[in-house]
Amino acid sequence: MSMSMSVDEITTPVIDAVVLWVDGDDPKYKEKILTYSKTDKLDQSSEFRDRFSQINEIKFCIDSLLKFAPFLRKIHIVTDNQVPDFLTKGSDNSIYKKVSIVDHKIIFKGYQQYLPTFNSLSIETCMYRIPELAEHFIYLNDDFFLMNKTSPNDFFKGDLPILRGRWKKFYTDIFYKRFIKKREGQKYWQQNAARLVDSKKYYRFFHTPHALRKSTFENFFKKNEIIFLKNIKYKFRSPNQFIAQGLANHIEIMNGTCILERDLKLMYFRSFQKPILWYMLMFRIKSKCLFLGLQSLNSSPPKTLAYIIYWLTKRTQ
Repeated sequence: MSMSMSVDEITTPVIDAVVLWVDGDDPKYKEKILTYSKTDKLDQSSEFRDRFSQINEIKFCIDSLLKFAPFLRKIHIVTDNQVPDFLTKGSDNSIYKKVSIVDHKIIFKGYQQYLPTFNSLSIETCMYRIPELAEHFIYLNDDFFLMNKTSPNDFFKGDLPILRGRWKKFYTDIFYKRFIKKREGQKYWQQNAARLVDSKKYYRFFHTPHALRKSTFENFFKKNEIIFLKNIKYKFRSPNQFIAQGLANHIEIMNGTCILERDLKLMYFRSFQKPILWYMLMFRIKSKCLFLGLQSLNSSPPKTLAYIIYWLTKRTQ
């Protein structure tokens, strides 16, 4: 379902950005997470390194927002008693005056019994509780970046969020996938979200920034506090959870309060094993994309990593 509006009807809302970040290389953070994990070698696993290790992606993420989305009012970094180095060690931090640090204790206020948490699904469920968060906001992880200049109309048409994705069947409606053991994963959590509003299919989103409205979360969780509590109680990801932005998307679709767009405007990498020349070519071919996703960049071979860091540095300066 989509709605169209004329240019004259479109007004520009106040828009914030929210970014989740953690420095998994911080010894104190490692000590904390190992206290609650079922294994004392969690920090040695590839999954831990891919999810929690960081190579300064957060700075490139924030720099890309400041450069390519200057209309943003505030940028909120949600984290666990940490502050990125570039905000404390830079020679001129005046360029980051829009950036604020929001601790987990703030967004979990009243529900501190569920802290600490190492679960992005739980944190995303609470992000709408950021104090003074704008009604309209863009959410992205720290491995998402803007590649080119954007405008508010790339995320919202008037009050309506633009949702980029594809309609997909539930796995239970695909014969051969009925026999796959239930497990964690973005597709599963998105399907769980769709079922909460009795959707017959799920609108699968991809790794682009998510346009969201605070009131969508507020209204739903005010009426469904049990659903909220069940989703924030897990310290680590669980197959029983849903993904909050997926829930918001399906509520907007059900209410007819969104714009659906198939063009992802995205360049996305999740593996870095191809020759470095391939990445150079892809950055050239897709240079007009708005969004860039670099999942598990820490696993990249040194030469490829050096090139990507060089490219990000030049692009976001």
